[in-house]
Amino acid sequence: MGKLSYVTNVSVDGYIEDERGGIDWFPIGDEVFAFHTDLLRSVGTFLYGRRLYEAMAVWETDPALAARSGLMADFASAWQAASKVVYSTTLAAVSTAGTRLERRFDPAAVRELKASAGSDLTIGGADLAAQAFRAGLVDECRLVVLPVLLGGGKPGLPTGIRADLELLDEHRFPNGVVHLRYRVPGSAR
Repeated sequence: MGKLSYVTNVSVDGYIEDERGGIDWFPIGDEVFAFHTDLLRSVGTFLYGRRLYEAMAVWETDPALAARSGLMADFASAWQAASKVVYSTTLAAVSTAGTRLERRFDPAAVRELKASAGSDLTIGGADLAAQAFRAGLVDECRLVVLPVLLGGGKPGLPTGIRADLELLDEHRFPNGVVHLRYRVPGSAR
């Protein structure tokens, strides 16, 4: 059985995008980038909303990205190795191998996917993750908190949901980024 983790980068005030929809405020750095790559290696399936999938697909569709450095090549390799499920009502087709397009989020199908998975799954995209939280499917919440206040934008965590999280791990990076890993009690694992 696989564990479903919501993994996202957030500002200290909890946003994943600024008020213009931008994500150019990330002070990632090599150590944090390598951490993300290691996390990807443990994942067998990514569940994505359309916008996040389109942003991530370049790791397969643009070979020049991986050619920039060894770190970027490792990330591209880890991303390409996992299967992907993209939830979208507007996307006509997917552009990457090992990717399936679904028109709607079906909690029962995700429960089945978790039950039959030989490795862990992640869910990305705040709107999609909110649906998974509401359905009780998220086992862990992994926040990469970036040292910036955005003052507004798109929230990284769902509103209208109460969950008392249990801190499992935290890691501080030299550039001020912090990784927080929480267990979500009562998930449908």
